[in-house]
Amino acid sequence: MNKQKLVIVGNGMAPGRMLEYLLEKDKEAYEVTIFNAEPRVNYNRLMLSPVLSGEKTYEDIITHGDDWYAEHDITLHKSARVSAIDRASKTVTSESGVTAAYDKLVIATGSNPFIIPLPGKDLDGVLTYRDLDDVDKMLAAAQRGGRAVVIGGGLLGLEAAAGLKMQGMEVTVLHLMPTLMERQLDPAAGHLLEEEFKRRGIDVRTKANSHEIVDDGDGKVKAIRLDDGTEIDASIIVMAVGIRPSTDLAKDIGLEVNRGILVKDDMRTSDTDIFALGECVEHQGACYGLVAPLYEMAEVIADNLLDGASGYRGSVTATKLKVTGVDLYSAGDFAEGEDREEIVLRDATAGVYKRLVLKDDKIIGAVLYGETSDGPWFFDLLKKGTDVSEMRETLIFGQAYQGSAPLDPMAAVAALPDDAEICGCNGVCKGKIVTTIKDKGLTNLDDVRAHTKASASCGTCTGLVEQLMQVTLGDAYNPAAVKPMCGCTTLGHDEVRRLIKSKEIKTIPAVMQELEWSTSGGCAKCRPALNYYLVSDWPDEYADDYQSRFINERVHANIQKDGTYSVVPRMWGGMTSSKELRAIADVVDKFDIPAVKCTGGQRIDMLGIKKEDLPAVWEDLGKAGFVSGQAYAKGLRTVKTCVGSDWCRFGTQDSTGLGIQLEKFMWGSWTPAKLKLAVSGCPRNCAEATCKDIGVVCVDSGFEIHYAGAAGLDIKGTEVLGLVKTEEEVLEHVVALTQMYREQGWYLERIYKWAKRVGYDEIRQQIMEDHDRRRAYFDRFVFSQKFAQVDPWSERVSGKDKHEFNPMAVFTREAAE
Repeated sequence: MNKQKLVIVGNGMAPGRMLEYLLEKDKEAYEVTIFNAEPRVNYNRLMLSPVLSGEKTYEDIITHGDDWYAEHDITLHKSARVSAIDRASKTVTSESGVTAAYDKLVIATGSNPFIIPLPGKDLDGVLTYRDLDDVDKMLAAAQRGGRAVVIGGGLLGLEAAAGLKMQGMEVTVLHLMPTLMERQLDPAAGHLLEEEFKRRGIDVRTKANSHEIVDDGDGKVKAIRLDDGTEIDASIIVMAVGIRPSTDLAKDIGLEVNRGILVKDDMRTSDTDIFALGECVEHQGACYGLVAPLYEMAEVIADNLLDGASGYRGSVTATKLKVTGVDLYSAGDFAEGEDREEIVLRDATAGVYKRLVLKDDKIIGAVLYGETSDGPWFFDLLKKGTDVSEMRETLIFGQAYQGSAPLDPMAAVAALPDDAEICGCNGVCKGKIVTTIKDKGLTNLDDVRAHTKASASCGTCTGLVEQLMQVTLGDAYNPAAVKPMCGCTTLGHDEVRRLIKSKEIKTIPAVMQELEWSTSGGCAKCRPALNYYLVSDWPDEYADDYQSRFINERVHANIQKDGTYSVVPRMWGGMTSSKELRAIADVVDKFDIPAVKCTGGQRIDMLGIKKEDLPAVWEDLGKAGFVSGQAYAKGLRTVKTCVGSDWCRFGTQDSTGLGIQLEKFMWGSWTPAKLKLAVSGCPRNCAEATCKDIGVVCVDSGFEIHYAGAAGLDIKGTEVLGLVKTEEEVLEHVVALTQMYREQGWYLERIYKWAKRVGYDEIRQQIMEDHDRRRAYFDRFVFSQKFAQVDPWSERVSGKDKHEFNPMAVFTREAAE
């Protein structure tokens, strides 16, 4: 059987989803060719904002890599903008001269950003925000610094503003209307959003009408002038004021076009062999710019390409803002009217605002700010036109409060209908997730993400997905379940940690006896883990068992492939002096050390030291005031810093001094795995704080704390914990976060894996919102440091610790220096 030929013009999210549906139904029906104007594979445009902010990379947002196209025998032409379509001969030709024949054609040309016809709109430095190329241009501009002026306070404009601010630029948002996102938010929610952006140091000006972009005399942007004469200096101008369907190609070949390419319910154009899909489409007078309707269209086309009879009936849309730390959900019509009533909940202290608009006892609009977990439920009631009169008194409190008694979260999720949308980024409904879990026997979140894409993008629906897994799998689902620690026991790490604490077990032999280890002395896998758990839980009573540590920790140096060792002395915050450098040079000469290298953690590594020379090397370094840099430890390694406000013209705070404070306070501490910190003096982030285990980014309004980054075998940007005002608050929050990780992490589990397992929201709640719990974590860390802050080099040389922990000393500049 000869396959039909399917040609797709465009390779965005909608055609990508259409192909997934098509291949799922019939892999052999079509020979597929794609013409993509961009020079790359398919990626998730909803995640451009995290790429701009630095929280994700392009590789993180790829939907279908080159291997996927090869696996499915799909021909993808990159950088291949289509220049001609011949409907008579049924061929498509690109500007580069590539021609492909089709039996069926799908036009998915997307949309073009709207450019305000201002004087100066063509100057160098006027950008739009639509695709990855736009993001790359903005990132390049951010490297040069200066001020970005974003015209447009809608979804895209605010996401661009937040990303550019995180990249270190000063940012001004100009919005014509009185409140931000006026199409999606009512004035009250718009006000809350404006205040949040101002709190982040972003200048927001509403009722601002742009008049002219000012030329610097060399064809580049210098400033923007408003109608009232106000002039704002600018390095770049980002226009984010809306989109228009891209219809030129359809017009050129004679298809019926209005605002968009006109389609019938079956998504066919005026040519029955040509379908149109995505933002370029107009259906029953409506054009859509959100992803959920596009995915619905994609499913209809996939079915009709296989001779189905599916019809698209239009969409009701919901909106979420993709800015870290801003919870916002909007759906439907929330305008005021005499035939409408509203229910409003305000909690100013918690920063929560909820408003439901009702007409004829049905929800027609919903705006949620600050707490959005009930958004999908309200949206489902809205789409179905459900009569809510019976739940009128408790409706605003959400799904869990309906009925005679409050529902627990699991029952609330179980009550959602199969077509309730769970993941807005990828258009995944409850039924899809449940069916996939059952059909493929999925038991963990990563597998559900891989097979359904639910919670694989912005992650805000992760809690809902996990609850669905619990409802679907019952007792078979245990998010904390892990393999046994080792072959010596059937217990996992969490259970062992719990029992050590509850049974007050304080030695390794006692653990093995009480918890019925199958081997008498344990193994190389469980003994180091048990040693860490015991020293973490009983710092004042348990004697650290060096024989249960790895070789590097036993000898306090890193073994090299030739049997020699490397030694790294600690340099507080990456700072050093001529005295220290001379001491290192003397040691290198004295012991004929063959290699000396600067490390990525801003220290000096001496490589090739003989084992028998180690004590003498430590002794000489100790005389110069050095302690072990513990480059071998499952503990604090380094605190990387930039020069900060003392020297840098962009620095907002003294990042070097703060980094030294943190390192002097936290050195010697034990953690489940190695721990690396960084402090950047401004959002330009020269210390690379946004890929460390814990990072601090100094901003005008204080200190932004990040955590759970990775830059080794795994590459991952950090999560934002929150913003604090003072250095003392930084210390308390960072130390409390570290202690929480110490108490809950599994041995050898890096902080980013622990955070994903425990949940980012849970960590933020405990550290940022629960003052008493945060202080308790902090106090337990301080207590343990009395026994942990011991220099092993000094101990080995003299048998006596030379350093005592003084937690208050780090709050003085003299101690830091």
